[in-house]
Amino acid sequence: MQQQVVDKADSVRAGEELNVNAVHNWLKVHTHESNPAVAAAIRSSDTLPKVTQYSGGASNWTYCLEYQGSEQDHSQQTSLILRRAPAGTKAKGAHDMGREYRLQHALKPVYRYVPEMLGLCEDESIIGTEFYVMEKFTGVIPRKNLPRGLETTEQQTKQLCTNLLDSLIELHKVDYQKAGLDHLGKGAGYIERQISGWSARYSKAKTWNVPSGKKIMRWLENNMPANERICITHNDFRFDNVVLKPDNYTQIIGVLDWELATLGDPLMDLGNTLAYWVESDDDFLAQSTRRQPTHLPGMLTRKQVVAYYCKEMEIDVDDFTFYEVYGLFRLAGIAQQIYYRYHHKQTNNPAFKNFWIFIHYLMWRCNKAIKASGKR
Repeated sequence: MQQQVVDKADSVRAGEELNVNAVHNWLKVHTHESNPAVAAAIRSSDTLPKVTQYSGGASNWTYCLEYQGSEQDHSQQTSLILRRAPAGTKAKGAHDMGREYRLQHALKPVYRYVPEMLGLCEDESIIGTEFYVMEKFTGVIPRKNLPRGLETTEQQTKQLCTNLLDSLIELHKVDYQKAGLDHLGKGAGYIERQISGWSARYSKAKTWNVPSGKKIMRWLENNMPANERICITHNDFRFDNVVLKPDNYTQIIGVLDWELATLGDPLMDLGNTLAYWVESDDDFLAQSTRRQPTHLPGMLTRKQVVAYYCKEMEIDVDDFTFYEVYGLFRLAGIAQQIYYRYHHKQTNNPAFKNFWIFIHYLMWRCNKAIKASGKR
């Protein structure tokens, strides 16, 4: 594989600079116990790390710290990832770096795709907020399109697709009680909490130019499955949150962005994943919002994904409509919260200008699925 297909960070955005001196001094003191080799590389470095920033994600800020090693030994190059909350006022419970760090630290021994945690700084005086540092996965992140120069056969693409699903299935099969992760969420009653929570969030963020969503909210409330399963759920499981092996891009080596992980229902987690799943023959509005390469020949369709997942998980689901509608409605809620900020001039990012059209489209998809199900 050519080097240019490996995912790289870019220059730091204006206003989001790190206090590199403060971070470096903290790392020298606090990384020894977690990883002596990394600590030694940091201490032996003659210069401060080179800092770059990842553009993906609209929530927490993510940086790459690159230590070049000493003048005598440049082979000791060490790359780390630093995650911190964004600047400004934060909603209660949002951007909890400690929770994200501790979750991954506990999950690492039982789920191989979690990066190694290297240190958590809860002292906000260091850079103005909590942050944590973790292992850097070097590989390919499949975004809207695969990187240039990365050619795929239909069979390889299908293998990549099933490997992605297998890594989600492996997460859902983790014994969270044995792993000591009972505290991740409230567990029982998850479905009801999600429906009431997203209904309230959408209604609160509603602007005049989007549907009320009341019919869909009522339908979800009236059609909640009686059978609820509880497992560790990622809740943002997509192609652009996984890292592929550099010399074999069909293999997953890492899963990123654990901010929303909790104890929840696995089929709802799958519904969240499929809300982003754009097929090659979907309409132009869906294609315009595609952010992962699910359109490629060889990718499973949404129906095939559900069938594969349920077979491997040994789950019988007569009708996936509830989970499909939930995933689409939740995505509409996420998009509407973002659009609300743009509509009320709390952000001027032009990328959000036409989100209201996307909200209409997602609601239309919900209503279409509801009508096809024949359930009231």
